[in-house]
Amino acid sequence: MHIVLIYFLLFISYSIMGWIIEVLGKLIQERRIVNRGFLIGPYCPIYGCGGLLITLLLTKYEEDPLVLLILSMIICSVLEYYTSWAMEKLFNARWWDYSTKPLNINGRICLDTLAIFGILGMFMIYAINPFLFKVFGMMSDELITGLSIFILVIFILDIVLSTNILCLISSDIKKFDKDNTEEIATKIKNTIISHGALYKRVILAFPAVKYIRNVIVEELTKDKLKQQKIILEAEKRIEKIRLENEYKIQKIKQKTQKRIEKLEKSKKSVHKSKKI
Repeated sequence: MHIVLIYFLLFISYSIMGWIIEVLGKLIQERRIVNRGFLIGPYCPIYGCGGLLITLLLTKYEEDPLVLLILSMIICSVLEYYTSWAMEKLFNARWWDYSTKPLNINGRICLDTLAIFGILGMFMIYAINPFLFKVFGMMSDELITGLSIFILVIFILDIVLSTNILCLISSDIKKFDKDNTEEIATKIKNTIISHGALYKRVILAFPAVKYIRNVIVEELTKDKLKQQKIILEAEKRIEKIRLENEYKIQKIKQKTQKRIEKLEKSKKSVHKSKKI
């Protein structure tokens, strides 16, 4: 149990470091402090997951820097790609987009981040992990347990609240049925802001509206294609029924005509016999 709590604290430590990196990045880009991440608290779980995976899977490669570099790039890239995919499917939002950068895969990962992941992975194994494990080793079992439980409770409450907020936003987004992307973007932004500060934070943390509206337009397009497919299938069935009915009508007409002709022939034969 003790080692599990140690790794949980390691996860939280890297989540907080990741949040700091994201905030500093935005501070340099936009000259303002932005609470990054989809959670309310000062942590980005994707960094925590990456740090934990590298620690558990790559520590044994610390004597081979090249292998460590390459595997760190692969692990973190796969994690980032599928996190982006899962978040988009869950909340109808693309939280980051590298489509404009060279050598990207579906806008979810790119070469720039690959290199950064590799360098961070090496820095973690050679510098951060030894320091953190040394700090954790100086803490008593009671302190580690108490601190872990306290952080875990706050972390779970944050996940529940933040997920609820994102689900409500996603629910609002699905109500829009317009084709105009600018109109969708404006409505989404106004709807999110109207819910209050916690919702507004999502806009400030990510340029989500830009990506959300693209997802919505894509969904609308899919819906239209489905509707067109349904209409075409219905028209084919109607045409098939019409042709079948026409065939049956022709058959009935032919049978009727034959019966009439047969009746006419029988009448003529009766008249002939009477004359004789």
